[in-house]
Amino acid sequence: MAETWLKCSACKNPIPFNATHWVCSVSTCNRARTRLVFCTVSCWDSHVAMLRHRDSWAVEAKAPTKDAWERELAANPPEPAPTRPPTAPGGTPVVRRVVGDASPSTAAAIEGNVQLAEVTDKDVLIVVSKMKKYIRDRSGMNCGDAVAEILSDHVRALCDDAIRAAGRDDRKTVLERDVTRPRR
Repeated sequence: MAETWLKCSACKNPIPFNATHWVCSVSTCNRARTRLVFCTVSCWDSHVAMLRHRDSWAVEAKAPTKDAWERELAANPPEPAPTRPPTAPGGTPVVRRVVGDASPSTAAAIEGNVQLAEVTDKDVLIVVSKMKKYIRDRSGMNCGDAVAEILSDHVRALCDDAIRAAGRDDRKTVLERDVTRPRR
């Protein structure tokens, strides 16, 4: 076994056995399956910026000794890799879809250039009365009806980007952190 315990979750630098490292105070980052560890506080800070934790801090921790780590691995062996593709109930194979900015060769290898489905109906996604009220209250100006269609296009683009971000993380749920923040 190497003299490295784990690699930093941010910069991938090795964290040696019995060395000081940092972990995130958020419980979902500390689960055994996730096990996020950071070699410096700045690496932890880059993790916080990406995951947008509301209230978190870096907790200083000590890596286990080599013997303690070997005992922990012996007590909890890692799950073996599946030998056959996963199947859905009923025995049909589960097809993994690539959503987002996959390279053409990767997309073709997995399922052939997966793209977002075309939307045939371009409904207005904005509550027009609330939009007009906001503009009037904010500036005293009136608002044309075509503005709602253009804003709906912007909302669709934001949603598409959020879908791609969730797909890159292998999730089927779009979360708040997937949506791009507005520029001010």
